[in-house]
Amino acid sequence: MAKASFEAALARVLAHEGGYSNHPSDPGGPTNFGITLADYRKYAKPNATAADVRAMKVEEAKAIYRAHYWDALRCDDLPAGFDYALFDYGVNSGTARAARIACSLVGARGHTLDDAAIAALGAADSMQLIERLCDERLAFLRRLKTWPVFGRGWSRRVSEVRAAALAMARAARASAAGAQTPPAPAPGKGHVPLARGAQRASAGAIMAGGAIAAAQAHSAGAPAGFVAAIALAFAAVAVAAWVFWSWRRRRRQVAVGARTGPEAEPSPASGV
Repeated sequence: MAKASFEAALARVLAHEGGYSNHPSDPGGPTNFGITLADYRKYAKPNATAADVRAMKVEEAKAIYRAHYWDALRCDDLPAGFDYALFDYGVNSGTARAARIACSLVGARGHTLDDAAIAALGAADSMQLIERLCDERLAFLRRLKTWPVFGRGWSRRVSEVRAAALAMARAARASAAGAQTPPAPAPGKGHVPLARGAQRASAGAIMAGGAIAAAQAHSAGAPAGFVAAIALAFAAVAVAAWVFWSWRRRRRQVAVGARTGPEAEPSPASGV
C-alpha cells in the first residue's frame, strides 16, 4: 500500500486543474485549484462567493483534497498507482462515482469502499485495475454532453493519469521485489546503499513545489509565459538534483570499491 503518495498525487492534480476559472460550459461554475464554489461552500465557507473561490489559498485546497477526496476514497489503503488514478477520478467526476466504479472492478457489493472492497482491490493486479479504471472513465466522459467542449483536454488528462499511475505501480512492484531479494555485493567489493528512494523523493518534492507555485501564479493572474517559466525553472532544479544524486552515488561506489578491493589496504576502522 502507498501511504506516502498524497503529495505526488496532489501535485499532478493541481497541474491538471490549474488556477481560477469560470467557464460558461462548466456546470461547476467558479472553480479554483479544481475546487468548485459548491464544494468550497460545503467544506470551507458556507456563504462563499466567486470572489472567495478566486482568493482561495492552495493550503485550503490541499486540506479539502486530503480530507474529502483522498481520505474519503481511502487512498492510503490502496495499491500504489491505483491510489492516484482513483483520486484523480474522484476530483474530476466525484468521489461517489469513483468509489462505485472501484467496487465494480472487483465485484464488491455496494457502492462504498468498505474493508472488504479495500481487501479485494489490494489483492487484485494493480496495473490491470488502473487500465480498467481509466478505460471506464474515458468512456463515461465521452457520454457527457460537454464532451465536445472539454473532450480534448479530458482525453489528454486520462492518458497522462494512466501513464503516471502505471509507472507508479511498476515502481512499487520493482521496489517490493528488490526488498524481497536484495542483491549481494560483488566479491571483493563493498556494498553501497544507493538511497534511490531519497533521490526520487527529493526530485518529486521539487516538482510538486513547482506545480503548486505555478498554480498559485496562475490563480493570481500572472501571464501564461511567466507561469510556464516557473514550471520550467522547478523542472530544471529537479533534473539538477537528480544528476547530483547520481554523481554522488557513483563517487561513493568508487570510493568503497577502492577501499574493499582485493588489493586494497585495510582501513583503520576494519580492526584488521
